[in-house]
Amino acid sequence: MSEHISASVADGVGHLTLERPQALNALSYEMIRALTAVFDAWRHDPEVSMVVLDGAGERGFCAGGDIRELYLYATGGHVAEALRFFRDEYRLNAAIARYPKPVVAIMDGITMGGGIGLAGHASIRIVTERSRVAMPETRIGFTPDVGGTWLLGRAPGELGTHLALNARTMDAADAMHAGFADAFVPSASIPHLLQALEERADPGTPSEIVMLFDETPGPSALAAARPWVDACFSAPTVHEIIDRLRAFAEGRADASWGAPRAGDGSSHPADQPAHAYAAAAADELETLSPTALAVTLEAVRRARTLPSLEAALEQEFRAVSWFIGEHDLHEGIRAQVIDKDRSPKWDPPTLDDVPSGLPARVLEEQLHDPVWPPVVE
Repeated sequence: MSEHISASVADGVGHLTLERPQALNALSYEMIRALTAVFDAWRHDPEVSMVVLDGAGERGFCAGGDIRELYLYATGGHVAEALRFFRDEYRLNAAIARYPKPVVAIMDGITMGGGIGLAGHASIRIVTERSRVAMPETRIGFTPDVGGTWLLGRAPGELGTHLALNARTMDAADAMHAGFADAFVPSASIPHLLQALEERADPGTPSEIVMLFDETPGPSALAAARPWVDACFSAPTVHEIIDRLRAFAEGRADASWGAPRAGDGSSHPADQPAHAYAAAAADELETLSPTALAVTLEAVRRARTLPSLEAALEQEFRAVSWFIGEHDLHEGIRAQVIDKDRSPKWDPPTLDDVPSGLPARVLEEQLHDPVWPPVVE
């Protein structure tokens, strides 16, 4: 058992807690292996009828994978170790999704990247007023993984495309609207919810108990922005998405792509007018890795057609297997996490310089052994 994981069983409830609050419970490989071992042990344990998954501290459930550990793998020539990390993480994500017992995930505070891989596939996903949910991979020259493209591809309209490319952070209402969460429980009520799950008075199922504490989080700003998000982010390329965002922000929306007029009242989560939100989204896209954006757009759109979470994870694994040796991932982590100068130098530097066939090749080419070996009949 990792020192950064605690596990206990009481009254039929297996309680798993990420215990690395000083790092926002970021996932190390050791933690992934420990979580996998506990889930495996509890799968057939008659003393465990449900699992509660949460994080220590008040700041976050899990900020994602340990980026510094990934950086050391990527820049130190330890590709095999990096791929082992991803394979084992993705198998854990799928195991949670297919777990034979209810898994109640409490996404209190920051829940991003690898944290969504744990909680986003649970059977009951709870957010609070402190929840900040995102797939922020494009900010480090990477692409959403841990089944993130599966969730993003199934968000309403083009919201998932926007969330993926711009790495936008969702509050509780946004996360529920986008399909990343099922219930809103105020953080002050979480201890009472845990007690009720252990006592299991009527009503007795985990879902019914959670519903007793479920409240309405308020309106989703993401939902309000959907008309122009759908219009802009349905464009076939990232370049055209940016062009549409600029046109909408400047009041030049084209009726042929169903765009609402600027100033229609839709707002950014920070209460910016819609046209300002669109301009900010375009500005941000122009600062991010062109390669990461092109691959991410293709990945989310392909994920919509895939038959299962496992198929999406395999597609993501092919992408991360390629990214792990690429300049932009190394440079993005350096600029955002290591040196923190926030001035990455992408290569290639512009969308026009990204080869047109690159995203398809990255997502289709099997550079290494897959997450799940093919079944031989």
